Amino acid sequence: MHCKIIHHLAIINLVVLPVILFSFGCRKGIIIRSEFEEPFSPGNIVYAGVRSSSYGIKPFPVPQGWQNAMAAMSNYFGGSTPCGIWIVGEFKKPDTCRLFFPSDGKKYTNIQFENKDKHERYLRYFDRVGIKLFLQVEPANADMNTLIDLVLNRYKHHECVIGFGVDVEWFRESENPGWGIRVDEEEWEARVKSHNSQYRLFLKHWDRDWMPKKYRGDIIFVDDSQMLKDFDVMIEEFVDYWADYFKPNTVFFQIGYRSDRSWWKRLPNPPRNIGRAIARRIDQECGIFWVDFTLREALLSSGGKVDKK
Repeated sequence: MHCKIIHHLAIINLVVLPVILFSFGCRKGIIIRSEFEEPFSPGNIVYAGVRSSSYGIKPFPVPQGWQNAMAAMSNYFGGSTPCGIWIVGEFKKPDTCRLFFPSDGKKYTNIQFENKDKHERYLRYFDRVGIKLFLQVEPANADMNTLIDLVLNRYKHHECVIGFGVDVEWFRESENPGWGIRVDEEEWEARVKSHNSQYRLFLKHWDRDWMPKKYRGDIIFVDDSQMLKDFDVMIEEFVDYWADYFKPNTVFFQIGYRSDRSWWKRLPNPPRNIGRAIARRIDQECGIFWVDFTLREALLSSGGKVDKK
């Protein structure tokens, strides 16, 4: 569960904001002023898709189901590339990263392997249909350079793979439960690019202070904030607190958490409405990713398909 940054919300509440173009009247459950229906193709949304984990959606969709979901998200934003944040290494308490593929024959501290590869058939399918993926880990206390090498040596032959991601919330989480340890490493990006100079590293958290203090490089910064009061608070959080701070670097946003369902379910088309509102307010390239926890609900209610052809 993510905790919101109280001082940031307080700043927002102290300012008397004008009614913005996307103001959502949560108190009355109506749209005060809407431009949701206007034609709009946000050119700065370069990637749009979904997040995938073994724990976020059951039953786990077949490859074409994931393709349907990513294509539906991409279709909301003209010119964007259908893309996934694809979790290949998950946190296992207290210190272990569980990788869903077999070992290379060696043993590694705080890394667990599976007997069968869970992801290979999905990546082969995504190669054929033009889906792009960032492969992500929840590292726990495993050595990060080792995780990067294990994952990319396993999957870098796939055309769908374009980068590697770290969820910092789970980086040495046992030392700071619920938050992880602040990241100050430049080495991770160099390690990723040593496998392919075109690959990009993303770092994910909801608190920007957990990101590198000065180094920016080619890093993508991912905000996965949740438990946000309403539509307007989410937009201010993503724009003022996150995107403007990391400008001109690319920023991604994970949206669609259950904790925010009370207000996003009342939007005409939640993925499109949220994504377009963000894109209108920021200058740099960005990506919009719906989380798997509510994927079937959100896409089916918006005319998308997760499981059917």
